[in-house]
Amino acid sequence: MTRTARWLAPALGFSGVALGAFGAHGFKAILAANGTAPIWQTAVLYHLVHAAASLWAGERRPLVARLWALGILFFSGSLYVLALTNVLWLGMITPVGGILLLLGWAMLPFR
Repeated sequence: MTRTARWLAPALGFSGVALGAFGAHGFKAILAANGTAPIWQTAVLYHLVHAAASLWAGERRPLVARLWALGILFFSGSLYVLALTNVLWLGMITPVGGILLLLGWAMLPFR
């Protein structure tokens, strides 16, 4: 098993579940006050989907798993910060993460 497979997917999954719980409990009042709970939920969804996919890709396609990890950082990360701070310009960073996520998926059929 590669180092990527051993550490990346579990770290992404752990952090996704933790951030989902923080959004549902610890940050609930802030997200409600900002009206940004749906943004947080989108961030968690993409985070966890790509964490699960990285479990498979980390062993077979480590570059794809790394692209997804960076995509999570930029896509979900910018949405997490946006949801907590309501600083809307952070939304300009989100598409960079989306492109990284898409690149990972686009690379899957190729060796």
